[in-house]
Amino acid sequence: MTDPIADMLNRLVNAQAAEKETVEIPFSQLTYALAKILEKTDFVKSADFKGRRNKKIIEIELGYEDGIPRVRGAKRISKPGQRVYASFQKMPRTKGEQRIAIVSTSKGIMTNEEARKEKVGGEVLCEIW
Repeated sequence: MTDPIADMLNRLVNAQAAEKETVEIPFSQLTYALAKILEKTDFVKSADFKGRRNKKIIEIELGYEDGIPRVRGAKRISKPGQRVYASFQKMPRTKGEQRIAIVSTSKGIMTNEEARKEKVGGEVLCEIW
């Protein structure tokens, strides 16, 4: 079984490196929530749901600033073989504003800063810069 989060991150980073305008990712509730967080934090221009029934995809319009990709790298933190959890006090601090960690909490999927403000811990899914 493949890891949909790792697949999504790889597709994003590779598409940005190849200077593509859009990238298509297989739909799941989790990958759609991740795409919406990336849209909200300005790492991508837009994330739209397309298709129906078994042909569902997420079409992500990639963003560039002066020819430089907004998503320069991504790292899967919690993997299917080794889950990583953090309380809100031990939530990873990201260096600078151009880096976020995405966390799955009991209140939904959110960034590390939102989780710290809400005072909830959870599974640290990935880090994006």
